[in-house]
Amino acid sequence: MTEFIKKRASNIKNDVLSGITVSLALVPEAVAFAFVAGVDPLVGLYAAFMVGLITSIFGGRPGMISGATGALAVVMVSLVKDGNAMGLPEDNLGLYYLFATVILMGLIQVSAGLLKLGKFVRLIPHPVMMGFVNGLAIVIFFSQLGMFPDAVTGTSLFLKEEGSWFWSIDLAWFAELFANTKFWLMSGLVGLTMLMMWGLPQFKYTKKIPEALLAILVVSFLAIYFNLDVATVGSFIRDGGGEGLKGGLPTLHLETFQKIPFTWESIKFIFPYALILAAIGLIESLMTLNLIDDLTDTRGNSNRECIAQGGANIVTGLFGGMGGCAMIGQSIINIKGGGRTRLSGVVAAVLLLLFILFGSSYIEQIPIAALVGVMFMVVIGTFAWSSFRIINKIPKADLFVLILVSSLTVIFDLAVAVIAGVIVSALVFSWENATRIRARKRTKEDGTKIYEIWGPLFFGSITAFVDKFDVKNDPDNVEIDFVESRVSDHSAIEAIFNIVEKYEAVGKKVQLKHLSEECKVLLLKGSPKFASLIVDDIDDPRYHLAANPEAFTKGLNES
Repeated sequence: MTEFIKKRASNIKNDVLSGITVSLALVPEAVAFAFVAGVDPLVGLYAAFMVGLITSIFGGRPGMISGATGALAVVMVSLVKDGNAMGLPEDNLGLYYLFATVILMGLIQVSAGLLKLGKFVRLIPHPVMMGFVNGLAIVIFFSQLGMFPDAVTGTSLFLKEEGSWFWSIDLAWFAELFANTKFWLMSGLVGLTMLMMWGLPQFKYTKKIPEALLAILVVSFLAIYFNLDVATVGSFIRDGGGEGLKGGLPTLHLETFQKIPFTWESIKFIFPYALILAAIGLIESLMTLNLIDDLTDTRGNSNRECIAQGGANIVTGLFGGMGGCAMIGQSIINIKGGGRTRLSGVVAAVLLLLFILFGSSYIEQIPIAALVGVMFMVVIGTFAWSSFRIINKIPKADLFVLILVSSLTVIFDLAVAVIAGVIVSALVFSWENATRIRARKRTKEDGTKIYEIWGPLFFGSITAFVDKFDVKNDPDNVEIDFVESRVSDHSAIEAIFNIVEKYEAVGKKVQLKHLSEECKVLLLKGSPKFASLIVDDIDDPRYHLAANPEAFTKGLNES
């Protein structure tokens, strides 16, 4: 126990400093995503505080940061808009429908955790993971370009319209851009932040301080001391229609249940949104969890994370937040800054609340450029640059999946991208295994023909399996040997049924050898006549290994 406490106490300083850095970077992110969703900035900030605090304490991955995210915000846009259309403008029903949806989203996520569905994240192939981080890095990069409009006369390099990114070509705009000192001043501060984050770890005396925190403090000091005309957190909030960062403690929003009628129509409206948001939240959280596992060489608990995320969203919906999930950018900032335990996430969440309550006037003076620079470094750290090196070294199918997932993450959303990637990977796997079925043929001295089947027998390979047999020209006695094959599904069982019936229809005898125990059970359930066709008395050590792998594993453990 003493060693356990010492191990965690030794990292307290890193966790606290990293938590401070994350809390500063959370402010503009939460505000920006609230604007994207069409709600007040405090709704995003409260979500970042509540989701971040609860998942840090109860989640399955110490060091992972959660809060309001863009992946969820882009789905919430139409929810809020359609909800507002159901009542008068002053009713603001969209906001209350959002709170109700977040509560239902949380219930779905808790159910997924209790049903232990989190383990299915291990089915996500590595090309999908690489595509996920690449696509998410691009999305984070695009989202930071949205911080530049204040410096470029209200326009942006990338415009966000109906959930998709596109390039805005305007020669007059480019001419104005090059003459705009605001843009170049902000770009210079962004570059300075990035340069400091890259260079500071090289020095002996700055290694123990998170470079992101030090860079933010230095750039903020320069902007304030020299009174530079740059966008700040405060101006960003006010330009977006907010009144400022200051607010009170989150309060219980019981009026949600008064404003939203508990009817079938209401459930029919919010359930699809809740399901999509729950899926996106879980996928992003569990994939971020896997990424942090790889970075720290530790193992998180995916089912516990599902329950914690769901519980956090239920609480957030009840207390007037927009919901959230794991944030890959902030999580990487935390890990790179030395945050390893739950303390780093708790510090980030609590400080965020303190900023809202007491420190708003100071936080509002931080230049947006400093925070954008930090996020640009996150983009560089997140993007899997190794994917360029392995382009010619991996199968073309994996390369296609990687590019597909990256593209769909940018064009649509994370859930669509990952589901599409998994489906394509599964189809490729099935097709490749379908072509691996083989049949080695030989004849015994007594004239019996033997078909030795090699490869997996499942729905994809049954056509090739059936084509191996020559029922018309085979002798009267045939043996089908499955010692190097595995019968995997009902389609395979049905294919064996059909082969046997074809031989019996022409008066020929078939014997089935080296079938696994479960395959025997299924065949005998289908037809008792298979009891006379299946050969059990076989003296072959390979068969006993394949037929009873549990006993083999037990023997290994005992030895």
